[in-house]
Amino acid sequence: MNRNRRDFMKGTGAVAAFAMTGGLPANLAAAQPTPPESRGMAHGLTLLNIRSGADYRLGVKNEKGILDVVEAAKILHIHAPSTIDDLLQNQDGPSLNALVDTAAKSKSAQKAFLKEDAIEYGPIVTRPEKIVCVGLNYRQHAIEIGSPIPKQPVLFNKFNTTLNHHNGKIKLPVEFANKFDYEVEMVMVMGREAKVVSEADALSYVAGYATGNDFTARDLQLETGGQWMVGKTPDQFAPIGPYLVTADQIDPDNLKLECRVNGETRQSSNTSDFIFNTRKMISYISRVITLKPGDIIFTGTPQGVIQGKPKDQQVWLKPGDKIACSLEKLGELKFELT
Repeated sequence: MNRNRRDFMKGTGAVAAFAMTGGLPANLAAAQPTPPESRGMAHGLTLLNIRSGADYRLGVKNEKGILDVVEAAKILHIHAPSTIDDLLQNQDGPSLNALVDTAAKSKSAQKAFLKEDAIEYGPIVTRPEKIVCVGLNYRQHAIEIGSPIPKQPVLFNKFNTTLNHHNGKIKLPVEFANKFDYEVEMVMVMGREAKVVSEADALSYVAGYATGNDFTARDLQLETGGQWMVGKTPDQFAPIGPYLVTADQIDPDNLKLECRVNGETRQSSNTSDFIFNTRKMISYISRVITLKPGDIIFTGTPQGVIQGKPKDQQVWLKPGDKIACSLEKLGELKFELT
């Protein structure tokens, strides 16, 4: 078969190929155009990145287990994004939803389902352009540390080297810090470019939500001239996971969240205590920073942090401590300090 004929068969699909072998008239094959590719966000899914050595693969959690999307796409000969980053940055949601629907009905695709306890988790997003954080965004947290209620969102940032994952480890930089603190947070992940968006439209730009922890070295943050960024950006200081739950399933401004240290509950609140709700955060940030698909927003932490306790009761985190953070409908994120 020459190259032109081979490319034609690949591009026009099974109907055209069948026609070329005599099964259908060529004019009938020509009347079956390939539909244009659609773009958009995924919906109704619980997503994760599966770690495979140094690589990541997109997974979808459902009642059958974890669907290995790359393997399912190979079995079914259907296009699908290979990671959450590919899904978001290419706005390839319709392809993913189509694959998941087909896999659920296919006997051959059942081998692509994995048991969750057998996988290793990757960060929810591995290559965001930006990680934007909102500080002092819960009323009770601002009160506990004696801070005035902000009149507009307080912004700072983290970098990609801080990204961490469910069941991960944080190696504490004890050579230059010792006041380590937890901050359970809801995380928003963007699915469309957002620039100067209104509050009314803001949530339509969100791909999904996840559980996160804005891990912090308080001495670097507060005792080195007010350098919030330095206290927030040591390596591995941004664990997120285990899942990214698509935005259509979540009311982000009414979710219970908790943080536990070695099994002891330290933080327990609700996102309804936000000073600036999710719509206001996105709209405000988008005025000054263009948000891109895959960008991450940490939305603030509630009361109960070590920083908010009287100084004689401040027992900072140490190697060996185990942290568990949970958000209603978003799953429990666990990590260990070393």
